[in-house]
Amino acid sequence: MCRQVFGFRLAMIALAAPAALLNAAPGLGVRLVGAAVVVTFMVSYVLFRDWERFGPLLLRHPSLLAADTLFGSFLLISAGPDTTLAYVSVCTPLLAGLVYSWRGAACFASLQSLILLLVHATLKADRHAPVAEALLLPGLCVIAGAMGSTLRNLMLRFGAATHALTTAQARLAAAEAVSAERARLAREMHDSVAKTLYGVALAADGLAETASTDAPDPDRIRQQAELVSRSARRAAAESRELLTDLRGRQPDASGGTETTVWHEIAGVARGFTARTGLPVACSWLDGTTGADDTDTDTDQDLPAPLPALPAPTARHLLSITTEALENTHRHASATRVEVRVAVHGGLLRLTIHDDGRGLPPATTLERLRAAGHFGLLGMVERAAQMGARIRIGRGGHARGTEVRVELPLSFREA
Repeated sequence: MCRQVFGFRLAMIALAAPAALLNAAPGLGVRLVGAAVVVTFMVSYVLFRDWERFGPLLLRHPSLLAADTLFGSFLLISAGPDTTLAYVSVCTPLLAGLVYSWRGAACFASLQSLILLLVHATLKADRHAPVAEALLLPGLCVIAGAMGSTLRNLMLRFGAATHALTTAQARLAAAEAVSAERARLAREMHDSVAKTLYGVALAADGLAETASTDAPDPDRIRQQAELVSRSARRAAAESRELLTDLRGRQPDASGGTETTVWHEIAGVARGFTARTGLPVACSWLDGTTGADDTDTDTDQDLPAPLPALPAPTARHLLSITTEALENTHRHASATRVEVRVAVHGGLLRLTIHDDGRGLPPATTLERLRAAGHFGLLGMVERAAQMGARIRIGRGGHARGTEVRVELPLSFREA
């Protein structure tokens, strides 16, 4: 705002300077008026161009504005109150109100009004000018000073409100970041350590049942004990990886390197079949074959190769696939699982379908959360993290459960 005021002063001084020089008395008068023109013009130009640099100097020293007002009065006396310099006089209390608040506005409005009254009385002493004409410019100075201090207060309040809003947004962003990190940690723990510990508990139950028989088999007890030991070491390793990830993890927003996740999904399917005996039919775009114990087909309708994905996105897809297969084994009582990957109309589509009994009626994320089941909730959160849409239900099948993830491929062009 102050910069605009000085820009207006520059224009008015430039317009009124010729009239001031023509009306000045020859000799000393012309030199004084010329000096006043140069000083007021240069001061206005410097403050207009470098207000951020010289504005604080004017703020600390009100005497500089007072000196500028006195130099301007020489021009006003020479050119007369009927020229554009009268508008320069009105700018002074406006600027004082913006810079020095209402005290400075009152002081400079009074000073400028007194100068205007003296100039008007001196130059128009031989004429009977109306009182309203004499009081017009001083009244405008008072109004301009009040406007300047009002604008200052409004800008200060706006700045305080903006600062408060920025602080609130920063706190909200920090809270959201903490909440997102807690949710991420919960997903990682559920998908790694929690599942492994569940396996340890099942293996330990089997060991206890074998040992409690009338004629326990030592070889079977040893095998089950080794299974408990391996599972416990795996849980410890997963815990260390999780702690290492927490201490040295970079935000997913960095994008990471691109990777092809499809062979990893095939490996998960092979391991799942080997562990549970439940066959998995994998339908791949590029005809990738799975293990001997995995039924693998080829999608002949999609000749284009599967795209590589950023590492965080690939990790989310792999975790969703793993969780869907685990749910099939634990809850679905299925006899077959199909995993399909395809590209349709700019969408990367991952589908996991089983022929089991399907989800219980009226299943919602809220009810699952309240019951302490966080698998489906973690899948939904992972899909949201990578900007994908996920559907969990029967889909277009007569029975079973289908998990469908649709990821727009446009993110790879950003």
